[in-house]
Amino acid sequence: MSTDLYPPLSLKIITPKLALHGATDELLAQLLPIVRDGVGAQPPYPFDDPMSLYEDNPIRERKWLQSIWRGRGNVRPDFWRLYFVVMLGEQAVGMQDLIGVDFDTCQTVTSFSWLAPSARQQGLGREMRAAILHLAFEGFGAAEAASEAFFDNLPSNRVSESMGYQPNGSNWATRRGEPAVLNRWRLKRDDWELSRRSDIELIGMNGVKDVLHIK
Repeated sequence: MSTDLYPPLSLKIITPKLALHGATDELLAQLLPIVRDGVGAQPPYPFDDPMSLYEDNPIRERKWLQSIWRGRGNVRPDFWRLYFVVMLGEQAVGMQDLIGVDFDTCQTVTSFSWLAPSARQQGLGREMRAAILHLAFEGFGAAEAASEAFFDNLPSNRVSESMGYQPNGSNWATRRGEPAVLNRWRLKRDDWELSRRSDIELIGMNGVKDVLHIK
């Protein structure tokens, strides 16, 4: 898809450690070998159902791409999803998504991410979250960000806690067909402001808010 026809594909978020690039098909192709090898194949399983990344290869790759293509086209005032490829220099190592949930009325977002196994335990998860929160609060004027993680997904829960999110109850979900408890987290704009960063840059914002029906 042309970046002229869909401005979010031109969007970039730059931090001192990494960059989030709008997920063009060319960048998604760079992630295919990682998806092929598996990013959530070992317990504790991080994703709730339904999840294409749990499918058997090569079905996994096809369903993963199709879900992203569908998401690009499913843009409404009350729901949208932006997909970003995480770049370390010229290397694609994962994805970071931002989802608008009732954004037209409540200005609320949530996020989703994954990293290649080789890129984990380097502090990148926190940096990715900081980048996407900067887009949500600074770029789009969000009022609140939410996050969810299974109770045994310690890295994700630690990222949320370290960035000022507050516990917001729990819920049940299934992963690979088995029930488990999801921890819910909530970050209000005022709390984000307390630790907002000045070293994160937004590039290519022209036209993005119009596409997402953000005034």
